[in-house]
Amino acid sequence: MSSPPPPTTETPLAQLTARLPQLVQETGHGEMWGVELAEGPERAPAQVVLRKFLRANGGSVDGAEKQLRAALEWRKAVRPDALLDGPPFDGRRFGGLGFVTVHGGVDGGEQTVVTWNIYGAVKNNKATFGQVKDFIQWRAALMELGVRKLRLNDITEPPAESDEDPHQMIQVHDYRSVSFFRMDPDVKAASRETIQTLSMAYPELLAHKYFVNVPAIMGWVFGAMKLFLSPATLRKFHPMASGASLAAELGAVGPDLPPEYGGQGPALLQAASTVPLTGVDDDATGKDATGSDVVEEQSAGDDVKEKSVGKDDAPAAVPPPAAAADFADAPAAAAAAATAPAESKKGEDKQVEVAADKETKQSGEPATEAAPAKEVTQ
Repeated sequence: MSSPPPPTTETPLAQLTARLPQLVQETGHGEMWGVELAEGPERAPAQVVLRKFLRANGGSVDGAEKQLRAALEWRKAVRPDALLDGPPFDGRRFGGLGFVTVHGGVDGGEQTVVTWNIYGAVKNNKATFGQVKDFIQWRAALMELGVRKLRLNDITEPPAESDEDPHQMIQVHDYRSVSFFRMDPDVKAASRETIQTLSMAYPELLAHKYFVNVPAIMGWVFGAMKLFLSPATLRKFHPMASGASLAAELGAVGPDLPPEYGGQGPALLQAASTVPLTGVDDDATGKDATGSDVVEEQSAGDDVKEKSVGKDDAPAAVPPPAAAADFADAPAAAAAAATAPAESKKGEDKQVEVAADKETKQSGEPATEAAPAKEVTQ
């Protein structure tokens, strides 16, 4: 009987790096978040990318390779990097809903990238979420814009494996004027596919998540999260009743935030970048991905048309072993909490907690993202 092979002394990062050339060859795609992995897997930007996939899979080389393969195949089919440079998105459906701001970076200091999801800007659930493919592409475009601001290609030296990852964004979800007491079917459908796609394609890119302007009555939602999420994951979540308190939470970045979030900087719509849009209202404009004013090309009476970028036969997104806290929303947590047992049953709760920890320990991320259902008077 042959003896088992001796255990490898290579680090997980070295093992994944060694597998990368074949992985790129088999998928026929070597770009990830603007970083050309095939040009030199030993380069610092590529090492940062690989480490994110490892962290999302708890250090499992096989798990990281599987997720990286799925992400490369998805990017080859959909070309999310081209979404910011292609035809604009319909501003009547997505205008005012998402922004990116950059703070700090003075005198060579570190920059802080913040992505903003303004769910109160949703005017019509059917228009925004009804075409799931459109919504995912818009959401991916917003992520691509944030990733560009991280300037991963400028990294000259990756952090040590034991260090925290500094190449991450902060995400803010603003629920002003949003009702938490109705979940639209279109929202649910869009949320499910968004979770699967974005958790697979953008692991370990968000450091903290702030839920602002959350009604005090919804405090039970975040309490219920303790049933499903590990303490490490919960430390990423920061529910706040008032958006004006956000500046105090973000320390040195705080004064640079918009006044509506407690800072002294310009208003969000004046300082932020957003994806290219057409047909947007004056109060929903920002800067597009190039930094220019968003073009307004309203065509009155036009039907809402599907924006199809990429192939219809794009490979199905394979969720990573870990869940996706980066893309979790308060209404999704409310839906999950509503299905929890009214009384704590030690055996069942333990199973839920163990299962959630098993999913989240690899990336510190919960499993669901659902955009809220805004009450709309039709």
